[in-house]
Amino acid sequence: MKQTEDKKQIYFNQVYDTIKNTGYHTTAVMEAENFTPFAYSTGIFENFKIPELFISGLGPNLSGEIIKNYAEKYKNSTIPVNKKIDDLTDRFSIYFLKVHNENLQEYVLTSIKFYENRPYEYLQLIFPDLNGNFPNELNYNYDQKIIGELNL
Repeated sequence: MKQTEDKKQIYFNQVYDTIKNTGYHTTAVMEAENFTPFAYSTGIFENFKIPELFISGLGPNLSGEIIKNYAEKYKNSTIPVNKKIDDLTDRFSIYFLKVHNENLQEYVLTSIKFYENRPYEYLQLIFPDLNGNFPNELNYNYDQKIIGELNL
């Protein structure tokens, strides 16, 4: 038990160092059988005054690249929610959706620990399937868990 607690403390010390040095930390949870991968930021809300970002269904490298682009492009500005965005990544268009924190409780554990009782917000990034269809469109087919409010 003590070894597990030590590992957690080492992990959180690394997270806090990353947030201190770069402004945010990206946590990626890998794909497994019957489990959709996801990634999320911690620290963006506190340091850049914009919501944290949650991404479901993409691998860790692409998610990390998108979170980095998001932080750089939107820090200290207004995020266009429920509007198609063509310039966050050169791979595909995206949308940002509002997400209630309580709907992410089983996902964003690092953020929950980091913020403790302080307020924070999240957006979910939505992307198209391999045929360019978004989740609200006919024939959409991709393993992306939609947690945010889909009002596209």
